[in-house]
Amino acid sequence: MCGIAGVLTPESRAFDTAVDAMRRALRHRGPDDEGTWVSPDRHAAFAHTRLAILDLTRAGHQPMSTPDGRYTITFNGEILNFQALRRSLEGRGVPFHTRSDTEVVLRAYEADGPACIAALRGMFALALWDARERTCLLARDRFGIKPLYYYQSGGQLTFASEVKALLASGLVPHELDAQGLFGYFLTGTVPEPRTMLAGVKCLEAGTYAVWKDGRLTPQKYWDLEFTDRAADTDPVTLTRAALIDSVDHHFISDAPVGVFLSGGVDSTALVALASQNRDRELHTFSLAFPGWSEDEGAVSRRTAAHFGTDHTEWPIDGATANELFNGFLAASDQPSIDGLNTYAVSRIAREHGMKVVLSGLGGDELFGGYKSFDAVPRLAAVNRALSYAGPLRTAAGEGLQRLAGDPRLRRLGDVLTQAPDLSSTYTIFRGVFTHAEAEALVRHYAHELPAEFQEPGDAAGTGDPTVRDAISRLELTRYMRNQPLRDSDTMSMAWGLELRVPFLDPPLVDTLSTVPARVRLQPAKRFLLRAVPEIPEWVAAQPKRGFMFPFERWLGDEWRDTFTNVERSAPVPAETWYRKWCLFVAHRWIHTTMRATP
Repeated sequence: MCGIAGVLTPESRAFDTAVDAMRRALRHRGPDDEGTWVSPDRHAAFAHTRLAILDLTRAGHQPMSTPDGRYTITFNGEILNFQALRRSLEGRGVPFHTRSDTEVVLRAYEADGPACIAALRGMFALALWDARERTCLLARDRFGIKPLYYYQSGGQLTFASEVKALLASGLVPHELDAQGLFGYFLTGTVPEPRTMLAGVKCLEAGTYAVWKDGRLTPQKYWDLEFTDRAADTDPVTLTRAALIDSVDHHFISDAPVGVFLSGGVDSTALVALASQNRDRELHTFSLAFPGWSEDEGAVSRRTAAHFGTDHTEWPIDGATANELFNGFLAASDQPSIDGLNTYAVSRIAREHGMKVVLSGLGGDELFGGYKSFDAVPRLAAVNRALSYAGPLRTAAGEGLQRLAGDPRLRRLGDVLTQAPDLSSTYTIFRGVFTHAEAEALVRHYAHELPAEFQEPGDAAGTGDPTVRDAISRLELTRYMRNQPLRDSDTMSMAWGLELRVPFLDPPLVDTLSTVPARVRLQPAKRFLLRAVPEIPEWVAAQPKRGFMFPFERWLGDEWRDTFTNVERSAPVPAETWYRKWCLFVAHRWIHTTMRATP
């Protein structure tokens, strides 16, 4: 796992200062090695910082070129099927000089061109230069586990693993993007492909793009597709086999691997399956919050003891959180209402010798673990029924937004003023501020209004077999992609730690996509519990909780003064902890990263 950056230009130029600045800005992502490369014709320059996971020798140094110098790659990620791909290429006469997955990607592209991207199993973001054709391939994995941001100006393209690295290049203007800011206040995260910076975009998940002569041409190579066809084989048997295969592949590493363990079903499932291999030393890590009613520390400890893991728990109180807080804010690449938990547990895992950890992200989205699976369809149905009232419905919604003291009622009013479909209803259900409040906040910070907001992520409700499949798609392509995945990458890499997500393994997702929603998305994740019956009853019976800090208590105690001034200056009320958090993080990011005053 690494940090990558680079500059591409149709005219020969010197990039040394910009590329070196981006490399320095990404050192936390790759503390083991670093390098830069400039093409002989000076049309391309790459930077790389390395976290050594496979082939820990200098042979894995990047940027990496083929012996003839035609192809050069800077690569961030892990390819879980690299050994099978290597054997296939060797059978075609392709020679190899390292044990790294990076060389496999390089040689696969040399042999098959962009078509090789669809065959990669794992998580990745990469840039690959073809010196003969003067083209560059940019690519990102299916679900967007690894980020890749870029900025285009006058045919020149600058890219990097983090937005802050782009800013460090000196090639990107420090200007807010009004639509990205609007999306942040609406949803609590900046929805792809937008960012907080004007002109900076994120290459979309499941996409590769070819740069040539100053033009970038994107190509979607994968789409999530649910079917409603029952397989001949028992779906529980198929799913269990795919889960075991995924966990085994995610333990492929030449460096130590651990598991983030909460009190929930998803992380427990990973530990249960990983413990099947008795030759594997299993390290687990969790956070505890003494004195908090939602603390899952006791459940995690009991689970770790049950499976015999080498367990590390970090008890966190308000004073400890204050110590972490400044580091967390400094590590943030873009504003988000989440991420502090991952920042904390990543620190303890890295301090105990881990370079790789597994996370249960994706389980709720694929097995129906959120309230949204039931609440959003009901809310959308009510809104459709009320749509016959025409202007009265809209007037009622506007009235609620103006007069209601409860933010939940204001969001209900927002629902009544928007289209009565699943996508719009989902955005508001998952949201933080209403559309009207988000507009007021954009005016406050950017002094302009965004153009019409485009819903982020995939469309839903038209091509999906069932409404519950549509909600699963929305959770995977909006909430998960834009918030937990992005925060997990940023906050784990802040400590030089690679975070892997076995539930998003392509063969597992392909298997699950063929399981009908009535089976896969049963309440309380019963299907996953059937596939992993080793999950203890004390975990299976736990009510659904998010893996989070006691923010509300701390905002009222230890952090009260930190947030007060921001709340006072905001043009909208901030009654809840998540609205206060959303305001504060945006305010601080704008003032420190953008060096601008609203």
